[in-house]
Parts: sequence; C-alpha cells; structure tokens
Amino acid sequence: MQSKVLVRAISPAIVAFLLAGCGSAPKVQSAGGPPPVPVTVATAGQQTVPIEIRVIGTVEPSSTVQVKSQISGELLSVHFVEGGDIKKGDLLFTIDPRPYQEALKQAEAALQKDQAQLRQAEANLGRDTAQEKNAQADATRYTELAKQGVISRSQSEQYRTSADALQQSLHADQAAIESARASVASDRSAVDRAKLDLNYCEIRAPFSGRAGNLLVHAGNLVIANGPNPLVVINQIAPIFVTFGVPEEQLPAIRDRSKNNKLPVDVSLQNDADKTTRGLLTVIDNTVDPNTGTIKLKATFTNEDRILWPGTFVNVALVLDSRDNAVVVPAEAIQAGQDGQFVYVVKKDQTVESRKVTVGAAVGRKVVVQSGIAQGETVVTDGQLRLFPGARIQPVAEKAESQAL
Repeated sequence: MQSKVLVRAISPAIVAFLLAGCGSAPKVQSAGGPPPVPVTVATAGQQTVPIEIRVIGTVEPSSTVQVKSQISGELLSVHFVEGGDIKKGDLLFTIDPRPYQEALKQAEAALQKDQAQLRQAEANLGRDTAQEKNAQADATRYTELAKQGVISRSQSEQYRTSADALQQSLHADQAAIESARASVASDRSAVDRAKLDLNYCEIRAPFSGRAGNLLVHAGNLVIANGPNPLVVINQIAPIFVTFGVPEEQLPAIRDRSKNNKLPVDVSLQNDADKTTRGLLTVIDNTVDPNTGTIKLKATFTNEDRILWPGTFVNVALVLDSRDNAVVVPAEAIQAGQDGQFVYVVKKDQTVESRKVTVGAAVGRKVVVQSGIAQGETVVTDGQLRLFPGARIQPVAEKAESQAL
C-alpha cells in the first residue's frame, strides 16, 4: 500500500518537469531564427540607353566576281596565294601568249600589205587623173578640128572614146582606193583584236578583296568564258550586313533616316565581345508579303576583318536614345507564374518580391520600365533560396558583375 502511494505522488512532479522542458525548446529556437541567406546584390542605376531593333543578320561581300578567262589556251602560271588578300590590278593568272603573239604578227602584216595596196591605188588615181585631163583636152581640140574639116570625124571620135575610157578608169581607181581603205580599216580592227587577246593572256584582279580557293591549276587548258571560274574574289572591305525588320518598324526607320544614316551595331554570335558599328545604307523597295518584313542593308568598313561573308551576326539598329533609364543587371530578373520579378532589398535586410516590366537589353544590363526606382538594391545571385521576407547577407559581387 505504501509503494502505490509513492508512485502516485512522484508521477505529477515528473510530468510537470517534462512539460516544462518541452516548453522551453521552442523559445530558444524562435529567439535565434533561420540564418541569413548569402546573396549578391547590385544597385539600380540610371543611364542613357539606345532605342534599337535587335535581329539576326547575314554578312555579304560588297562585291563578288567569278574570274573567268576571255580566251582559250594553256594556263601557264598562278601569281597569288589562294585565300589571301589581293589588290586591284594584281596579276592573277598567265595564259600561254604565243598563239596570240603570232596572230598579232599576222594581223600587222596584213595591215601593212593593205596599206601598200592603198598607196598603189592612190598613185594609180593620180596617174589616171593626169592622163584623163590630157585626153579630154585632146578630144576637145580634135572635135574643133573635125568641125573645120582638118581631120576626119572618125579620128575625132577616137580621141573622145579614149578620153571617156580614161574617165572610167578614174572611177575604177576611186573604187579601188575605197576598197583598200576598207581593207586597212578591217586590218586595223584585226590588229586591235589581236592586241586585246594578247592582253587577255594576263588576268588581273578587278578590285581589291579576298581570293577564294583556286579552282583551276597551272597546266590545265582553259576555255574562253567557260562554265567554271578560275577563282572567286570577294570584296570584304567595305562589307555589307543584310537583315529584315518587321514592317511596322518601317515608318520609324524611314523617318529617322531622312537626315542622317542610322547607326547599326553588329556583334558575332560566337563572341559577343567582338562588335563593330556601321551605317544603314539601303532600305529595300518592297515588303516581303510572306514574312511581313522589310530587307535592310548596312555598310561596314571592316578594316579589322571582324565580319566574314556568309556568317550570321547579331544586329542592333539604333533608332533613338532614352535618357535617365533605370537599368539593373540582367541576372536580377526572375521569371515567375505572374511574369517577371526581382527581389528588392529593404532597409531591414529582408527582401520583397516585386513585379517589373522589362525593356531592351543594354549589354549585360536590362532596362526596367516599371517596378524599380533608381538607387534601390536588387539581388543578382542566390535567388533560389529566397522568399518574401527572407533575411539576407550581402556578399562581394562577382568580377563579371563588377565589370557591368
């Protein structure tokens, strides 16, 4: 009976002690709270940003030519390095000139021959002219004598016939001279043609540019204006970039390009740090009804050879600029169910989620059209562990963030 009473007396005390111990643990935990989340932060700033259209463009040579031979013959030598730079007038190919040298000699010989015949015809004309003059004088004198009865009429007619024959000879001499002159003109044309063919034995660069692969090698027989070129030359300085923009942008582009050519910024797709600037030079005269775009062309000096024909590039057509635009690092923008948002750091080092409207990208930053004011602090790294009201611990920015 005593043991049962002791158990009953101790049990309430143990229960009270256990309840007191269990109640004290939550108080210690709530006093400490969860540790702050280490994050990287940045301050929203203001800057002048360009208003631009961003599309993909294609690089095209400003000029391209398929070099072909204008004569047939054996290709003797190649005077350039394939894939290398060439200048206007540089000797590219030499075709065997010997057949064309012989053709020139023959044409010059024919010219000399016909020139001699022309001189002979002119001499004949001079001789026959003198004879015809004397014959006409004799015919006139003997006609008068025949009228006086000094000579017979038949003798007078013989002198008249002789004078008329010499007059016809003059016409023949004149025709011979005209024929000789035509032959000389034809010979001179043949000489010029032979000289031109001989000149075509040396094929020179029509403009400065970049040579492609050599398509015909020395020793091969080339055909005049054959189907295959000897080499293709592209002019890459200056160079073109063509791109299409939506047709609804056309009025703004035309309006802003009336007085000055619009700047066009281009960067390589595989290396965005390599950029160059050119000018909009061509607006196509029609909108493509299938795509609803208008084709534009920009010209670049390309002195540093950044752009290469056939490559795709990122194009930014600058229409205007916007002053005092609020910008934040692109890493601060997050995508949520209700749209894009950022985590804004409050004065008590907690964060709140704020919906934003994002505009154009400017390098590694983006324009925030609404939701963020200048000077506010936003989280740029570590957002995965955050939630509204979470406490943060800012850490040093990454090198790439500091470079923004």
